[in-house]
Amino acid sequence: MNAIRFFAGPFRRAPRVRDVNEVFDQRLTFGDRLADRVAAIGGSWNFIIGFGLFMVVWAVLNTVVLTRHPFDPFPFIFLNLMLSMLAALQAPVIMMSQNRQAAKDRLDMRLDYETNLRSEAEIASLHEKIDLLLAMAGDEIAALREAAGGAK
Repeated sequence: MNAIRFFAGPFRRAPRVRDVNEVFDQRLTFGDRLADRVAAIGGSWNFIIGFGLFMVVWAVLNTVVLTRHPFDPFPFIFLNLMLSMLAALQAPVIMMSQNRQAAKDRLDMRLDYETNLRSEAEIASLHEKIDLLLAMAGDEIAALREAAGGAK
């Protein structure tokens, strides 16, 4: 029986290794993809630099250019309101994206664990094959010794 498994083993189909990105991306909704995109943009240097420039332009426009009739005078209350609303909307979206990334990491760990289990089973199978080969070789060596000892 072990000899049959030894020779038939290479013809068995190994289970396909799944890519965690493919598995996870299949379940994403439009809102999930949108939240990931908003988090990617909101956490980029381009956004930080662009928004910093926007605030500088806002301040210069309301203090230097429109000195007679600024639409948001010095304490910049309207700008503060807009920043607060942006933060109130952006923070939960970024947290949703982070939660999804944590779920993706958990899936990645689970798939790694499954791969490790398959590898461990394959290594055990290889150990059995090597033990079988060593036993067969040992029997043949003993038979050769007997034949050589009887021929003397």
